[in-house]
Amino acid sequence: MSMQIPFSQAVEQHGTTVLRVCRSVLGGGPDADDAWQETFLSALRAWPELDDGADVEAWLVTIARRRSLDQVRASSRRALPAEVLPEPGEREARMAPEERLLLWRWLDRLPPKQRRAVAHHHLAGLPHAQVAELLGTTPEAARRAASDGMARLRRIHREEDHD
Repeated sequence: MSMQIPFSQAVEQHGTTVLRVCRSVLGGGPDADDAWQETFLSALRAWPELDDGADVEAWLVTIARRRSLDQVRASSRRALPAEVLPEPGEREARMAPEERLLLWRWLDRLPPKQRRAVAHHHLAGLPHAQVAELLGTTPEAARRAASDGMARLRRIHREEDHD
């Protein structure tokens, strides 16, 4: 059974979330953009076979995670200039531009698992169960990684406040 909504509508509805997933794994820049494009190319090929009752967002997020991990394996990670940052999510949109820059600089100081857990849960607003799927772990481990990441961000904030 094929999907009833047009593929373009799925891209419009879920494109931002998919981009956040790609950027949470790869950081900002061309690798994340490539993973976003690869996600939707893969999804387009599979679209006619997707069941009507499928959770399109979860399906796309899974594809995005896999394509992002493919990018990690395909190329070594390289430093990105601070000017190349993801589009702000709802929570970030309320922040001043200099606060967003500071937030992403601090996030870069977290270990990869904590950085992804914080970005997926606190910035993209995904539930811990979905974050766990993206990280390939349990919901409890995802919750712990997000919590530890937030605690570390608070310590970084305090350290920079005292400097």
